[in-house]
Amino acid sequence: MAIAEVTVIPIGTATTSLSSYVAEMQRILKQQEGISYELTSMSTIIEGELPMIWRAIEALHEAPFLSGAKRVSTSVKIDDRRDRVSSSKQKIQSVQEKLGG
Repeated sequence: MAIAEVTVIPIGTATTSLSSYVAEMQRILKQQEGISYELTSMSTIIEGELPMIWRAIEALHEAPFLSGAKRVSTSVKIDDRRDRVSSSKQKIQSVQEKLGG
């Protein structure tokens, strides 16, 4: 299973607030099959098989255009570990164990 961190930034919008775009992207993610996701203050974390993640990222990238944005910048970081099952929760737990907590 892969883990992706995705940040989608609509450019040239009428306001500096982006929360309405973020909310719409969360609605789109809810419709995606085969993934789990978590909204953070700066990005969205998506977990699943890589083909499903790519489909979700494409849908996220297209969403601001459908809401009127004229330009969109999307950044993606992927952790695709294939030697064993990994998840965001497992990665955090591993660090916490090393901190003694």
